[in-house]
Amino acid sequence: MKKLLPLTFLLSISFALFARAEKIIGLVVDKSTREPVELVVITDLKTGNTTLTDKKGKFVLNYAQGDSIGVTFVGYKSEIVKAEPGKPILIELEKSSVNLKDITITNNTQTLKTFSALSSLDLNMQPAKSAQDLLRLVPGLFIAQHQGGGKAEQIFLRGFDADHGTDVNVSVDGIPVNMVSHSHGQGYADLHFLIPETVSGYDFGKGPYYSDKGDFTTAGYVAYHTKTVLDQDMIKTEVGQFNTYRTVALINLLSDKAKQKGTSAYIAGERLYSDGGPFALPENFTRYNLFEKFITKIGNSNQLTVVASTLKSDWRSAGEIPDRAVSEGYIANRFGVLDSAQGGHTSRTNLSLKLNTDLGNNWTMENQLWYAHYHFDLVTNFSFDYYFPTTGDEFRQIDTRDLGGYNGKISKTTDVGDAAFTTTIGAGARYDNISPSELDHTENGQFLEHLQYGKAKELNVNSYVDETLRTGKWLFNAGLRVDYFHFNYQNLAAVTDTFATDIFKGVNPDAQKAIISPKLSAEYTFNPKIQLYVKTGKGFHSNDARVAIANQGFEVIPAAYGADLGVNWKPMPNLFINVALWYLYLQEEYTFGQDLIAQPGGPVGPSGRSVREGVDFSARYQLNKWLFANLNVNPAKPRYIDSAKGHDYVALAPTLTSTAGLDFRFANGINGGISYRYLHDRAANSDYTLTARGYFITDLAVNYTQKRYELGVAIENLFNRQWDESQFEYTSQLKGEKAPVDEVSYTPGVPFFVKLKLAVFFK
Repeated sequence: MKKLLPLTFLLSISFALFARAEKIIGLVVDKSTREPVELVVITDLKTGNTTLTDKKGKFVLNYAQGDSIGVTFVGYKSEIVKAEPGKPILIELEKSSVNLKDITITNNTQTLKTFSALSSLDLNMQPAKSAQDLLRLVPGLFIAQHQGGGKAEQIFLRGFDADHGTDVNVSVDGIPVNMVSHSHGQGYADLHFLIPETVSGYDFGKGPYYSDKGDFTTAGYVAYHTKTVLDQDMIKTEVGQFNTYRTVALINLLSDKAKQKGTSAYIAGERLYSDGGPFALPENFTRYNLFEKFITKIGNSNQLTVVASTLKSDWRSAGEIPDRAVSEGYIANRFGVLDSAQGGHTSRTNLSLKLNTDLGNNWTMENQLWYAHYHFDLVTNFSFDYYFPTTGDEFRQIDTRDLGGYNGKISKTTDVGDAAFTTTIGAGARYDNISPSELDHTENGQFLEHLQYGKAKELNVNSYVDETLRTGKWLFNAGLRVDYFHFNYQNLAAVTDTFATDIFKGVNPDAQKAIISPKLSAEYTFNPKIQLYVKTGKGFHSNDARVAIANQGFEVIPAAYGADLGVNWKPMPNLFINVALWYLYLQEEYTFGQDLIAQPGGPVGPSGRSVREGVDFSARYQLNKWLFANLNVNPAKPRYIDSAKGHDYVALAPTLTSTAGLDFRFANGINGGISYRYLHDRAANSDYTLTARGYFITDLAVNYTQKRYELGVAIENLFNRQWDESQFEYTSQLKGEKAPVDEVSYTPGVPFFVKLKLAVFFK
């Protein structure tokens, strides 16, 4: 208790300025780590009035009439705490088994975190095993890998084939993951620098409704948060088929005494190797990750967080295979290879400094500076001998850049009568210096000529204001965001490289554009069992700098306009349902194009206006103390507006996805789950004369978890189904063919795959 006296004293000082009668004020922390817990539901047991804790674990419960409050949060033991208005209280929550009864539907004075209950529940029930699993935690989000394990996944969400991130904003601890003007595709989001065991939570939102989220937030966003403090150290080893090995460790660097004083630090490392599956060409996939996090208090009002990480990865790839390659005998089976030089290398180093400041009088401020150095080198070939019959169509994409930026905001919550206003003013900047940005024609990995070669510089400056009003059962949110972009591209290709030079000959190397994005949303919470919400807003995805400078008549910053009508519902204590009807209009569609020809580098092809509409359905049900069920069903109808009927399909855009599973948690430590993921057949081209084949894959995981160790087995593709992980329409020509063929090329999905793990926990 002596160790808690300084914390209690600081808490009293922090709340003294606004404490008054009929308010219960306090702080909620994790009992083990002493870290604040956000989004804890605080309920006046007499009136039913509720509130939520903020990022610092603080809460203010207005107009409390009882002397006891209920405290609930998914994954923690529920508490009933004695409380006295005006007197600060410290609440220590102890981790416990998941109970769906702990989910309480409430409006939130901080932001429209409609999906916070889903994210908390799913991360507790389905702990991520890889960076891919982290993305799959978002209901309705599907991924595909088609160039070896080291490359960013292709992302599908809300009727979008978002390529590698063109329409999904991804971030980690405030550091953007998406790469603007990337040599492989606009918005390229490689999340592999994130070690899944370091993740404490994630935020996600669908649609363009969030003032603090800018570029690429059309289908939605995903924001991951790493642990601030480790409750215990861990070493884990995983061994699987296809010579798969993974080792990860998380180690505290400071003592418990330092943690009590508000200072903590830990380090995490990961090493992965795999042959990559049953491919004739072993992928020799390696990945090394190192992550460090340091947190300390500066005075009574400031907290400094320092994050550093580095990634290095190498791999080889069999690439995409045309449908006819097996049937006509060019390769022995679907795991064969037509070009053995394919593969890549990537690295990324991140550094972030964040300062959170309590300014007093309900004002808080956040300031973050971040920097990253990045390199990408990929050799690939999907048309083979179509464009260059003599030397082949193999090509290399190179992207080396330094990027950095600033994120800042200042917030205040003000009570006026029975209403609460939360005002947030934010600003940010990002600068990318890309040198080189390169697309080369190669043969057996050796340089032949530049197809595009230059330097790109891109600046994005933004600001926003966001106002949330909570009054009674209503919550209203209005925001306005302004973004300014400046693009610069310098062509460095020699005059003799006519393919690269002709595109940029005589063009202005600079372009600029600004966009204003208004947002307006509302919630009505009938009671702790049902809540209706409507969201409307404008967002955007930016264009590649090379395309903008080449002045090919494409939109520089195409806008997206969306609307959601949804409900959060608990028809019974053990069942939570979220349903949303949604609509999205996009001013300019970006789709995967053929890198060699369609544009000056990177799969960013303009295809005109598009519209999408669909339904998101998610349900979570607790059958008993140890058995949980989850279900997501996401139908969508994506169409081009300016194309004739029958020719208006958006290639590769998903029209129906679904995931579901049963998870079990026994008191004796046995836990795990069985789940499926289903992707329906969809159009592979605009007139649906080619089909991208769907799949139904089942996975199984079983663990035995004790205080000091965990044993587990995970099986992917339990029933050994033949399936295609990624598919594209390509025009290709193979050796000996007299004419090119336009058809679907695919990367085969992994067959039955078993992986064992052993984790050891210690203080």
